[in-house]
Formats: sequence, C-alpha cells, structure tokens
Amino acid sequence: MTSLSRIGAVVIGRNEGQRLVNCLTSMQGEVDLLIYVDSGSTDGSLQAAEALGAETVLLSADVPFTAARARNAGFEKIMARPDAPDFVQFVDGDCTLEAGYLTHAAEALAADARLGLVTGWRAEIYPEASIYNEMCHFEWHRPAGEIMACGGDMMVRARAFEEVGGFNPEVIAAEDDEFCTRLRKAGHKLMRLPIPMTHHDANMTRFSEWWSRAVRTGHGFEQVNDLHPDYFVRERRRMWVYGGVLPLLALIGAVLFWPLLALVFGLYAVSYVRTVRGLVRDGLIRDRARRHAFYLFLSKFPNILGAATYRKRKRRGSAMEIIEYK
Repeated sequence: MTSLSRIGAVVIGRNEGQRLVNCLTSMQGEVDLLIYVDSGSTDGSLQAAEALGAETVLLSADVPFTAARARNAGFEKIMARPDAPDFVQFVDGDCTLEAGYLTHAAEALAADARLGLVTGWRAEIYPEASIYNEMCHFEWHRPAGEIMACGGDMMVRARAFEEVGGFNPEVIAAEDDEFCTRLRKAGHKLMRLPIPMTHHDANMTRFSEWWSRAVRTGHGFEQVNDLHPDYFVRERRRMWVYGGVLPLLALIGAVLFWPLLALVFGLYAVSYVRTVRGLVRDGLIRDRARRHAFYLFLSKFPNILGAATYRKRKRRGSAMEIIEYK
C-alpha cells in the first residue's frame, strides 16, 4: 500500500474565492504535500492558500495563463523536492475533494504498473442552480473502467507524466484530453474508478457564461484535433456541419431556393429528436432531455466561433490566450 507521504497534490486556480478555500480545506489531512498554483488572481487567493498551509506558485503574467501551464508549474515544484512522490493528484480550484479518494487512487496505480493515470467521478455541487450546472452534472458522470481521456481532476504516475512532457501549455481548452491522448499513445492505460472523486462548483447562472464556455470548447475541439487528427473527429464534424455548413445552406436556400431551407430545418429537427432519445437512454427524464438537447444544438454556434478563433490565432501566430467564462 502506498502511503500518503508518496502522494503530491496540485491545485490550480484564478480568482476562485471561497471555492478555492473550500477546495484546499477539503484536502487537509488527505495529502502531506499540497501545492497551489495561481494564475494572476486579484481576489487574495494566494494569501488564502498560504494561510491554509499550501505551498504556492505565482505564475508570471509575461506568458499567457493556461490551466496546462499551471499544472506543469505545480508538478515541477513537487518534483524538485528530494522526497518527490510517485503519484501526483491534480485538482481544479473550483472543486472539493472526496475524503479517502486519494488512498484508493494511489492503491490502484501501485497495483498496476501499466496504469499511467486514474480518475474517479466528479459531480456538481449545485446542479439545481441552473440548466447550465445541470448539464455539467450530467456531463461529468461517465462509466467506470478503461477510458480514452478524462477531465483535469486526475492522479498521474510521476514517471509517466515526465515521459510525455506533461501538459501542452499552448492548449487553452481540452488540454486534459490532449495530455491523455499522448499518455495513451506512449503505451499507458487510463482508468476511471467507480468511486466519487471531486465535487465541482460550475457556478454558471447566466446564458453569457454558458456561451463563453461553449466558445472555449470549440477552440479546444479544433486545437486538439489539429494536434491529434484522430481525436475529437466526431465532435469536430458535428460542430462544422451543424454550426457552419447547414446555416450557410439555410441562408442560400432562404435567398435562392426555399426547398433547401426546408431541408436544412428538417435535418436540424431529426438531429434534435435523436439527441433527445440518446439522452433519455442515458438516464435523463424526457423533459430534461429536451432542454439539454436544445442547448446541445445551440452550442454548435459558439463552438464554431471558438474554432474560428483558434484558426485565426494560428494563422497570425498569435498567443493562445485563455477564454474565461466566470
């Protein structure tokens, strides 16, 4: 059995306020070595973390902030210690840790040398606060077992992390998917344990916040697929077809040939019905499935804006700056 002294933890955040305090408090007594990496907060997050006993890293504003860059900085600080741990748990600053999870995760990694990463179940703290939180809550819960990728809350074998060079700091969204893809391609297994891991506070109550998050998601689809053409293939195809090609055909149809416009609306209707049915099969009641399906349909449009933003940045050689939604 691996002891807690062989587990390091990295928490990243930017202006998380009370959410960060809750996060760090939940980790007290769960891990001996706790690092907090701050990306330019102006709300006293750094001081709050230090008061709670975490070692801190303040990222320079000279380089664009990204979650990937922050995680790498925390990992480097941990590994610089003479008693560097075998395993490192990453937690986002808007999450709280489930008591006892770290022990189970470390035991799983210790028992199987083929595992490069393990994760668990994340859940929303206030899913009833808004439709946006509710969609996150449904999004987080995925089947346990071997997986292709996971979110940013994960425990990684330090040796495997170093082998693939950590996170890509240029990837501003879906950086966890990109990291997991390289980890798998290096021959490591990824596993989701059937146990609660973290509790997330999306705190999305406004449409504008949801829209910005969807823009960021589209940026991630396009950037990660650009780096790994075999990943996000279906997501990217649906984004471009339903958010780009069909609206263009609808415009042409409205001006030149109305049956084309009717065909586009028909395709959207079929897609919506299929999405509702899929969500119901996955466990949502029909009324909620209809609401989720509407926003999933609508998300293709901000997704396209995010993808176009990535392409524009790449063409101009501009910095890949974060897209914040809260």
